[in-house]
Amino acid sequence: MPLQVREYSWQQTDGTVHLSLPLPGVRPATAHIFCTENYLKVNFSPFIFEVFLYAPIDDINSKAKVGDGAILFTLYKKTAAMWETLSMANVDKETMQRIREESIIRAQEKAKELSEAKATAKREDQNYALRVMMKIEDEERKKIEALKENERKKANEELEAWKEQQRNAEKQKELQREEKLRQQKQQLEEERKQRREKSKTCPSESTKTKHLAQKAGSFKNIFSEKSKEDSVPAPRSVGNIKIHFTPRVFPTALRESRVAEEEEWLLKQAEARRATNADIPEMCDMKEEEKNPEWLRDKGNQMFAMENYLAAINAYNLAIQLNKEIPTLYLNRAACHLKLKNLHKAIEDSSKALDLLTPPVADNASGRAKAHVRRGTAFCQLELYVEGLQDYEAALKIDPSNKIVEQDAENIRRIIQGSEL
Repeated sequence: MPLQVREYSWQQTDGTVHLSLPLPGVRPATAHIFCTENYLKVNFSPFIFEVFLYAPIDDINSKAKVGDGAILFTLYKKTAAMWETLSMANVDKETMQRIREESIIRAQEKAKELSEAKATAKREDQNYALRVMMKIEDEERKKIEALKENERKKANEELEAWKEQQRNAEKQKELQREEKLRQQKQQLEEERKQRREKSKTCPSESTKTKHLAQKAGSFKNIFSEKSKEDSVPAPRSVGNIKIHFTPRVFPTALRESRVAEEEEWLLKQAEARRATNADIPEMCDMKEEEKNPEWLRDKGNQMFAMENYLAAINAYNLAIQLNKEIPTLYLNRAACHLKLKNLHKAIEDSSKALDLLTPPVADNASGRAKAHVRRGTAFCQLELYVEGLQDYEAALKIDPSNKIVEQDAENIRRIIQGSEL
């Protein structure tokens, strides 16, 4: 039972109220103070003090000092006026309870407002920090782009200078070649001039030289015609080429050889490959990942999640054509057939999945339970409730903790019992 503290002292001015509350041994960590505009409560076990204030106060700016066996309150009035008493007079229990509840509600609302204000201030601080960081990053990016632009301009200038140097070098070489040709031409002119002067002095020799030149020209024409004829290849002769293949050699000794069986096996492999290509004519146009059954299974799962059951069945069909020994392909295709009400096909695929999920071990328990449930669902939709109940009971043996399957099995039993009655 808490002890009500009734001894206290208080003083006031037009704007403040100074309240001294003696509490022996009180410490900040052990005193609980609750203050609103019209209500003040102090809880320090086993003491309790509460007062219903005469007029409203500013509970946000009011202060309390705890220590030296007492609590000193400085309460700031909302309206400057002198109070007749500290506490309201003639307050009944209902009014006190109402003031307490309203004070608690107002305190909760103010606490909520303060928390929202703090959250808003925190978000603003975060946004400001984000804007500052973005501004810094933008400035850094601009600096980097400016450095890149300067480097690019510098590289372009160096490239242009090198190209200009190369052009100057080419011009210099061209001038040197022209000078050399001019000198050669001048030398030839001088030699011709000398020959003309010499031919004037020795006509017989010039005539002989002329005949020799004509003869040399005729020989040159003959050899040029002959070289043209030699450059044209002769037509190819017609013939047949025979190709002989080395016969296949088996590694076993002749007396132990089973040539006929091995050749029969090779023939069957070739027929199987042809049959596969015939079943999947678009195989040559498929991408490499589309030839992977696991990739096709994942694609079918995506289509099933999007409720595109026909596309999912197409993906599972192609995966099964590539590999007929993956039980999850039949199990997933059975789920699609159930959605499309292809009940007989769902039963067939579930049975095929159960055949592949052997031997029954812990690793394939989940798949076997799903296969039984899906086949049982198809049987029940075909109104074959006895066969459906058998599959549900088989699923419960695999997973006894499945409450949904247990409830469904119980519903099927009730249907069977109702039909028997």
